[in-house]
Amino acid sequence: MLYSMTGFASARGTGQGLSWSWDLRSVNARGLDLRVRVPDWIEGLEPALRARLGKALSRGSVTLSLRLGRDEGAGGAATINPAALDAMLLAVRQTEARAAAQGVTLAPTRAADILALRGVMEADGGETDAAALRAQLLEELEPLLAAFVENRRREGIALETVLSQQVTRIAELTEQAAQAAEERRAEMQGALRANLARVMENTDGMEPDRVAQELALIAVKADVTEEIDRLRAHVDAARDLLEKGSPAGRKLDFLMQEFNREANTLCAKAQAAALTSVGLELKVVIDQMREQVQNVE
Repeated sequence: MLYSMTGFASARGTGQGLSWSWDLRSVNARGLDLRVRVPDWIEGLEPALRARLGKALSRGSVTLSLRLGRDEGAGGAATINPAALDAMLLAVRQTEARAAAQGVTLAPTRAADILALRGVMEADGGETDAAALRAQLLEELEPLLAAFVENRRREGIALETVLSQQVTRIAELTEQAAQAAEERRAEMQGALRANLARVMENTDGMEPDRVAQELALIAVKADVTEEIDRLRAHVDAARDLLEKGSPAGRKLDFLMQEFNREANTLCAKAQAAALTSVGLELKVVIDQMREQVQNVE
């Protein structure tokens, strides 16, 4: 099945005198862009989180945030370093003052953001406690990530339904275009004969090969058989990709470019109101489908 690149999951936890909250969300992107915002005093946590996210996901702009704070109802497994805190508060004041002097408005600073900075909070148990905390956090990531993937799966189901309907509509319009092209055949034969007459009137001194080229060019400019055949082939390819499921976003995106190219050529060659109308409606549906495809993993 298809998976959407849009998703969200959150969770909370406690341990070692700390409480924390997870926030995992994503939007569409050309590739996989991981943004991990975690306290840097927990050594080795960020690379481990990145590795697990990279293994589970293939596309999307993904942001994982972890906020930690002192659990007032628990024992003192972590303490604040007053000197480090004072230094960070001074840096915040200086930054805000500098920004104000240059007319830049910053978002209010949250206490949780400052506590997450390196050195502000210290685990009483040193390295052992930090390692245990890291292990607990990594263990908690698994259900969070599972909920996140499930959210993207549900979004993908809805997305697949919309895309399937749009592919069906493109297929219907392609057959309407084929019918309109057939109905204009008699009119196009008359136009071709008129064009042929004009060419023949100006063939004095023209080589036979050149005359043949001109006649072939006139015929090609009016024939939409290849465009309709390619649209049918693209419809089959789109249905195949939807059936196979993710990862299919990049291939679907490329296919939308091919759809659009054939629709543009169809309109350029139409030379009939009915065929032009079908071609324009095709372009609308293709554009709508391309917007939806941007969310497919």
